[in-house]
Amino acid sequence: MTDHTLEQEQIKAHFIAERGYWRPWTQAILCHKPQFLNGYASYAGYPARQGPLSERLVELIYIALDSSATHLYPTGLRTHLDFARAAGVSAADVFDVLHIVASQGLSHVYDAVSILAEETGLESRAAMSVQQRERVLQHFQETPAFMETLAQLDPGYLDVVLDFLEEQNGQSAPGGLAPAERRLIEVALAACFTGFNETMLRIRIRGALKMNISQAELLQAIQLGAHLSIHGTALGANTFEESVRSGVPDNSAEK
Repeated sequence: MTDHTLEQEQIKAHFIAERGYWRPWTQAILCHKPQFLNGYASYAGYPARQGPLSERLVELIYIALDSSATHLYPTGLRTHLDFARAAGVSAADVFDVLHIVASQGLSHVYDAVSILAEETGLESRAAMSVQQRERVLQHFQETPAFMETLAQLDPGYLDVVLDFLEEQNGQSAPGGLAPAERRLIEVALAACFTGFNETMLRIRIRGALKMNISQAELLQAIQLGAHLSIHGTALGANTFEESVRSGVPDNSAEK
């Protein structure tokens, strides 16, 4: 068992109180740079406990961020799945989140087709059918220009995209996320540094405001993504400890 100083024990207790877990990487940081861990605990814990979002929704946002193809952090995903179940999250909720995650790549298709149209000199015109326009409006709460471009370039693709998005929005099965929860998760994914997309973030924020989602709710959803960069620190801390255990010499004193 590792011997800790009184200060280290206090920092460990603070971290667990703020984040709810203890891992090998936190132990490594506690041993080598305890004040960093103490500051991180307060910084990462703040957006999870300060704001109007429920514990349930906070955990669902973390599930989205950790499972996103732009991040893929299984350790955090398992942790937050456990916390989410303890907060009453259902399987339908989780798979609704994973459906949103599966559609995240579309945001870059939207940006790319806009660039393609611009560079190939495609003349912009209204190309969507009335039915397509209604379906687009239901998903975005507006009619983005890139959807018109998709309708011009490949109307069949637009139809299958809209089918996929409608299933995501709960029209094919009962239960799962409420519409406002979906929008907040979409905002969090678009805002997170791992997959930041300004175009989609603006659209999602505008749509959320039309749904009367508050600025405070949006801010908290945005803030929850920043401290995921600690996962790079976790990788470094664990790898450092593995290096020490393997007997690799410390050359820090060499010139």
